[in-house]
Amino acid sequence: MRIGLGGRGRSVAVLIGLLAVAIVPLVAFPAVRCEIFGGGCPRPVAAKADDTVRAPQRRPLTPVEAATSGTYVALGDSYSSGVGAEATAADHNPLSGCQRTSKAYYHQIARSFRFRSTAFWACAGATTRTVLTGKSGEPSQLNRIDGGTSLITISVGGNDVGFSKVMAGCVVKLPWSRTCTEQGKDVAYRIADLRRSLPDLYARIIAKAPRARIVVMGYPRPFSEVDGAAGDNISVGDQQWLNARARDLNEVIRQTVAEADQRVAETGGAGSVEFVDAYSAFAGHEVGSADPYMNGLGVSLSSLAAEPRSFHPTVRGHEALARLFIAQINRGPGRPLHQFR
Repeated sequence: MRIGLGGRGRSVAVLIGLLAVAIVPLVAFPAVRCEIFGGGCPRPVAAKADDTVRAPQRRPLTPVEAATSGTYVALGDSYSSGVGAEATAADHNPLSGCQRTSKAYYHQIARSFRFRSTAFWACAGATTRTVLTGKSGEPSQLNRIDGGTSLITISVGGNDVGFSKVMAGCVVKLPWSRTCTEQGKDVAYRIADLRRSLPDLYARIIAKAPRARIVVMGYPRPFSEVDGAAGDNISVGDQQWLNARARDLNEVIRQTVAEADQRVAETGGAGSVEFVDAYSAFAGHEVGSADPYMNGLGVSLSSLAAEPRSFHPTVRGHEALARLFIAQINRGPGRPLHQFR
């Protein structure tokens, strides 16, 4: 038997179908229901800033932090060991081959900052070669530094050029002779050799102490440009010539330091190589002045030879050099150091 819905039945069926189309999405998909009717629907919780994991921020070390993060080691020659700045009986010990004294600039630097530790290994008479090989019965100065060294101060080059012998050649001469300035050719040859040996020394120091700030000192001008040093048999002209040779020596040191530091910066090294210009450090206090920062000629009566302290900084001179070093340690190399906390 077939039952017909008739017109009214078909209308009811269509109405039921339309209701199903409208209601099923609202039931099956809550998001659709919330969009149409709103209210009472849960909202997504936004992530809080604290919920995210952030990478730790690295802060670059300041110049002083980099310098004091490890050990400070003083290397170099007699201008660093303190010859001429003797103040105690121990400073005059004839058995001390390296002649390290109690008033050398090292001590003031060591007191001015908080290092993990400090060490004093400068040795009188040191050259670029003996810094590497050792001198006066002591081992290599290079072996006194390592990866934990954060600051190195050094003066070296004066003995390579034979500056003390050049001075003696200017003092031990007949008055009005040209013996002093006739040494110019030999000095020029030795400065040229130094131009080749200093870069190798800096490279070896950097390799041993890659995080260290290496602060290299130039040499102070020994004489006035206008007044004679009484009793030293050195004319004003000789003094000016000697000052000029000190300036030549300093310029070579300055150039090699700048080149070494550029290589460190370009390769992303953590340390630095920095120059301290001491040429005018004793201005107004040169040899023969009323308040000299450098010793004049001293002669041993027993041996009739110049004393080692001749033409070396006095206690006041080392105080002046210490101030220059301290200023440079605070100032830094003038570029970012690749060290972070």
